[in-house]
Amino acid sequence: MKNQKTRNSLLVGIGTRIRTLRQDKNLTVREFAIRAQLSPRFINQIETGEGNISIARLDHVADALGCTLPELLPPTDRDQSLRARIWRLLSDSSDSDLLALHAWLERRQKRQPGRQFVALIGLRGAGKSTVGPLLAKRLKTEFIELDHRVETAAGMPLSEIFHLHGEAYFRRLESEALNKLFATSAGCVFAPGGSIVNDAKCWESIKQRCLTVWLHATPQEFMRRMLKAGETRLTQSPTVMTDLKALLARREPLYAESQLSIKTTGKKPAEIVTLITQTLKENHPA
Repeated sequence: MKNQKTRNSLLVGIGTRIRTLRQDKNLTVREFAIRAQLSPRFINQIETGEGNISIARLDHVADALGCTLPELLPPTDRDQSLRARIWRLLSDSSDSDLLALHAWLERRQKRQPGRQFVALIGLRGAGKSTVGPLLAKRLKTEFIELDHRVETAAGMPLSEIFHLHGEAYFRRLESEALNKLFATSAGCVFAPGGSIVNDAKCWESIKQRCLTVWLHATPQEFMRRMLKAGETRLTQSPTVMTDLKALLARREPLYAESQLSIKTTGKKPAEIVTLITQTLKENHPA
C-alpha cells in the first residue's frame, strides 16, 4: 500500500509539472499531443496522474516542452530531504537566479569556468555559417544553427512554418529551441536567426549567457553574398537594396548591444575567428 501511494504521488507530481509547463507555453492539449506524438486522451491521463508514462515517452514530452527530462521529475510530497527541497527551489527560480547560483557554486568548489557559449549575431549573409564551424573547431566544441533545430522540431522548413503557422508559432519554437540548448549543452558556438533580436526575452537571455559577436557588413556586401549563394528570390526584387538598408537600420541598434562587433567586409574567416578567440582569452585568461 505504501509503495502504491508513493507511485501515485509520483505520477501526480509529474502530471502537475507537465500541465504547468504546457500552460506556461500557451499550448492546448491537442497542440501539445501532436508535438509530443501522443494522443490527447493520454495527455489528459498523464496530467491528472492517471497515466503511467514510460521514460522513453516522457523524453518525447520533454522535447515537446523544450525542457530536459530531469525537469519533469519532481520529488514526491513526502520527500522532504535537502535535495528535494533544493529541487523545488530550483524549479521556481529565474534564469538570472540560476546563473548566479552556478557562478557561486563554481567559486565555492574552486572550479574553472566551463566552456562558454558564443553566439554569432547578424543578418543572413553575415558569415555565421562560415565562421561558426571554424570557430567551433578552434575552441574544440560544436557548432549549432538554431534555425535547423526549429525546423527539426516543426518537421518542416522555415518557409513552410511561416506560411502555414505564422510568425508567432515560429517564435515559440525558436524560444523553446534556445532554452533547450542552454539546458542541455555545457557550451558551444551557435548561430540564431537574424531576427532573434526582435524577441526581447530571447535576446536578453543570449546576452546574459553568451559572448555575443555581431558579424556585419555593408548592404552592398550582403547583396554580393546573397547573389553568390544563389538567393535569387530575394535579390530579384526591384526594391531589394532599399529593403535591405531599412532592415539594417531597424536591427543595427539591437545588434550593436553585442559584446564584440566585427566588420567582416574584406576579412577572411580565419581572421575573424582569431579576433573572437583573442576576446575569449582576454575575458577568461588561463
